[in-house]
Amino acid sequence: MAEITENTRFNADQINNLVVGVAARIGTHDSGIHKHKKHQLLLASSGCMSINFAGVWCVLPPSRAAWIPSGTEHCAVMRNVVAYRSLYFQHCVSLTLPTDIKIIEVNGLLRELIERMAYWEWDKSINEQQTILSVFCEELNAAEEEYLSLKLPTDRRLKVWLDDVMEGKHLPEPLADMADKIGASAKTISRIFTRETGMPYQSWRQQWRLQASIECLSDGASVSEVAKKLCFSSDSAFISFFRKMTGDTPGRYI
Repeated sequence: MAEITENTRFNADQINNLVVGVAARIGTHDSGIHKHKKHQLLLASSGCMSINFAGVWCVLPPSRAAWIPSGTEHCAVMRNVVAYRSLYFQHCVSLTLPTDIKIIEVNGLLRELIERMAYWEWDKSINEQQTILSVFCEELNAAEEEYLSLKLPTDRRLKVWLDDVMEGKHLPEPLADMADKIGASAKTISRIFTRETGMPYQSWRQQWRLQASIECLSDGASVSEVAKKLCFSSDSAFISFFRKMTGDTPGRYI
């Protein structure tokens, strides 16, 4: 059994096999903060999901996957219907697997390997897994790392504002407007963001808009819909912003 539904009782840590694969199609979902004893690779084959690692927000469009080492606390969120693939790996000295969290680019071969492994029966013998697994490890370690992540501030003065932003209740405003809403000076806000996220507020806001746009585009929204939702002055202004941030147009990127 590899294909599951939202009602399937499943715990990869309780299945004794070198690789355990899962394929599922799930609607709005929040996994809550949790961790596994096994390493995990997570891919949305369609739609988009976001992951939070200890206050770092990452987005996973279908062209990207997350490598989550064992013991890493994380939370996966789906806002719309997502077809996702998840692979779990036992600790094994014969496997050369990354030891750090990574967001990676998924090429055609790696995608096909993930797809195949996600549908493996959970009792598939280790000998039958080895050939494909060795190719998978080679492709995984050669994959280009992508930096679709954003560190979130933790200052208590920003908590309500940040919760509303991450839940989509409002957009992060220009600095002066945001400072007025928080009831702190622009200088104080700038100092908080630089100290806690490693970047000025304006740069943080631009990265947030990029990741939010990728999430929307991956869920099927048009360029016009995204430009309007994220308050760009025009479609061309959004496309120019996106190209500057990623090097690609929205269409080519997605």
